[in-house]
Amino acid sequence: MKYVQNEAAMNAWVLRGIGDISMETVKKPELKEGEVLVAVKAAGICGSDIPRIYQTGAYSYPLIPGHEFSGVVKATGADTKESSRWLGKRVGVFPLIPCGCCVPCRKRKYELCRNYSYLGSRRDGGFAQAVAVPEKNLLLLPDSVSFQEAAMLEPMAVAVHAMRRVEWSFSHKIVVCGLGTIGLLLVMFLREAGIKNLFVVGNKESQRQQILNMGLEEDSYCDGRARDVVSWILEHTDGAGADVFFECVGKNETYALAVDSVAPLGQICLVGNPYSDMRLEKAVYWKILRNQLTVTGTWNSSFTGDKSDDWHYVMERLAQKRVHPETLISHRIPFERLDQGLLVMRDKKEDYCKVMGCWES
Repeated sequence: MKYVQNEAAMNAWVLRGIGDISMETVKKPELKEGEVLVAVKAAGICGSDIPRIYQTGAYSYPLIPGHEFSGVVKATGADTKESSRWLGKRVGVFPLIPCGCCVPCRKRKYELCRNYSYLGSRRDGGFAQAVAVPEKNLLLLPDSVSFQEAAMLEPMAVAVHAMRRVEWSFSHKIVVCGLGTIGLLLVMFLREAGIKNLFVVGNKESQRQQILNMGLEEDSYCDGRARDVVSWILEHTDGAGADVFFECVGKNETYALAVDSVAPLGQICLVGNPYSDMRLEKAVYWKILRNQLTVTGTWNSSFTGDKSDDWHYVMERLAQKRVHPETLISHRIPFERLDQGLLVMRDKKEDYCKVMGCWES
């Protein structure tokens, strides 16, 4: 199908029920006060998109999914501030839309908003030719950052947010367990930050190759299918255990593994979305108590507009080519075949990391 080329309509992947997604011609978004129209140039498929589309469903229908995207501002709402600043600009997009009124919002902890909206899950997102985006959710792209790199700003910021949720030092022994996109990006940013004692746990040959491509030694990678992970971590930490353990899987087994693998007074950061109900066994609970462990959770990322937030942290390193997220893109799929990328991730019949939808140039 060719792109729609008129002022009123566009092509979009529309979800109308569980498993019912197809490309349709729909009306372009009508801009409200404070919004701009972003013509999408690249959009990544997040792991959370798969259950939303095929298993659990969305909050309401119809919905255009997609929250990892970048593009160019093509129009602004009548009352949008500084509209001339954004017209024609290349931008990344923070997908969470905070209410601005709740207690976390008043503390500028927008990722913890109690009444948020969200592009691609609670309102239409980036699997379309264009998206209505609040002006305050835009981040200007340097010329050195490509649209595909910028479409990975959101998962990169999520990884950075997790990294900043714990207290670590350069002498710490750090484990990352689970090497999906977030886990691999977490490894990338820990490496960029200068962490030397970094150990990773995966379960695919493609993950091992990605780790080696990032510059880690073969001995820093544990294949959880072939080794007893706890024993392996203890061997590589002189029997002491890890100082910091990032659990990027979201399963009871890996949570228990984390508790077994960390040193007394160690830290566990829970990163992975849960696959099912999480149950804390008595023995695991006792180990948390007796070893005085710190267990913290992380969700989303900070976007305040300040240079110190997670998105600006990522952008600075991306612009300076200190990180290379594009190496994790395993599939680049044209917009009109985006459903093929969804099926690759749903059916897991081939290895993948980041599946990227590529819009018109």
